[in-house]
Amino acid sequence: MPDFPHATANFIPDSPASDNRGRHPATASGDAAAIAVTGLTKRVADASGELTILHSVDFTVQKAETLAIVGASGSGKSTLLGLLAGLDTPSDGKVLIDGTDIFALDEDGRASLRKAKLGFVFQSFQLLPHLTAVENVMLPLELAGDGDARPKAEAMLGRVGLSSRLKHYPKYLSGGEQQRVALARAFVTQPPLLLADEPTGSLDAATGEAVIALMFELNREHGSTLVLVTHDPAMAARCGRTITIAAGRLV
Repeated sequence: MPDFPHATANFIPDSPASDNRGRHPATASGDAAAIAVTGLTKRVADASGELTILHSVDFTVQKAETLAIVGASGSGKSTLLGLLAGLDTPSDGKVLIDGTDIFALDEDGRASLRKAKLGFVFQSFQLLPHLTAVENVMLPLELAGDGDARPKAEAMLGRVGLSSRLKHYPKYLSGGEQQRVALARAFVTQPPLLLADEPTGSLDAATGEAVIALMFELNREHGSTLVLVTHDPAMAARCGRTITIAAGRLV
């Protein structure tokens, strides 16, 4: 997964698991789906000519839904997540976030949309090493011009059980603690949409289970939409719906 630019600026299923596609995207923001993907295709050049990473992918994610995207390594699931966030551009197709066609925006427009609507959780935490835990969580609030960044960041770190670690730099935190800081940073702006890329991939099983339970608990509290990329069937089973990608196609 690429290092997401602008990512730190931000962040009850009703569909059966077998319903992987078939809804038409809405276009009016008031009743639009959280995400609507139509004909999404990604091709890149390689030594043999052209490689298609994603083949005309279609699906819709409703607001407050929890969706897992699963597939083997190299199946295209992380590429798909980057496209959902507007961090890469497709060869064909559309992605609508809350009714907005994100690829009709320029890069500044997409960055503004990410800041307003998206939160991110990464496998590798993506904390800034020169900032303390509380400063890492304050950052998206400060970028949004929030004058109450510190008390809000401290409260969110307390919510994830790190009140005693506010002034610690990432190198002095365990992997589980770093991921909890990352969760606090993702949720502190209360984004309507959270994207998570293998959020426990760098953690041991016990720590990973605790972190994922906390992520779902925070997601329920905030009522946000969650799209989770994972290769772990147990983690996917926590979501209300799962879609599977194999060789760049929805299965």
